[in-house]
Amino acid sequence: MIFESHAHYDDRQFDKDRDILLEKLLGKEICNIINIGASLESTKASIALAEKYERIYAAAGVHPSEIHELDEGKFAWLKGQAANPNVVAIGEIGLDYYWEKDPAVQKAQRDWFARQLQLARQMGLPAVIHSRDAAEDTMQVMKEVCAWEIPGVVHCYSYSLELAKEFVRMGYYIGVGGVVTFKNSRKLKETVKQIPLGRILLETDAPYLAPEPHRGKRNHSGYLGLVAAEIARIKEVTPEEVAEITQKNAEELFCL
Repeated sequence: MIFESHAHYDDRQFDKDRDILLEKLLGKEICNIINIGASLESTKASIALAEKYERIYAAAGVHPSEIHELDEGKFAWLKGQAANPNVVAIGEIGLDYYWEKDPAVQKAQRDWFARQLQLARQMGLPAVIHSRDAAEDTMQVMKEVCAWEIPGVVHCYSYSLELAKEFVRMGYYIGVGGVVTFKNSRKLKETVKQIPLGRILLETDAPYLAPEPHRGKRNHSGYLGLVAAEIARIKEVTPEEVAEITQKNAEELFCL
């Protein structure tokens, strides 16, 4: 069975069939799901899902594009949610300069990224890191807070092989999803080939980034077999070996 390390089943795209889909997936295909918080509201919804389903766990955090909703009071609330026994990570947190070009807002992203990394350390939880078009600043913030002391995963990895190796040296896992099946994902394929399988986590980012041949459609954890198969092809192992090792990786990271 496959461990889904990053999904958003609280998303409105699942409103019509969420329970049916999750019961099917958890029944025979997926052993565990980490439902990731991206805002205060989605953190609350992720915890509610984890309380409803025995094999769903939550991450509590605020995505860089949502940091405008944070202040000291809301951050204190977030810390309280992180103490919930169903919360196994702080995330997704990080930097996203793809949409945000304002230097002042980028600085606010860095500040709240650092604060949430420190929260992960304080709570003894791993960090789920989102980083887009912000490689240098992401690494800089992580070094400033000694992120090698905080376990974690760089979700939906999109940077160079060299940077992936640096994250791995810091003790981080690399999150790999449907993008690895895309024909134009040569850089990610090379990264997957070169880093140890023991440092890879399987993820969907559902409902986004469905793998081929479902690209452009709603994504869900049932498609992770396609991701595992592509990683297996690249690394010249079996899909079963990919599923087994990445499951062990996720169980270690999230202490499950």
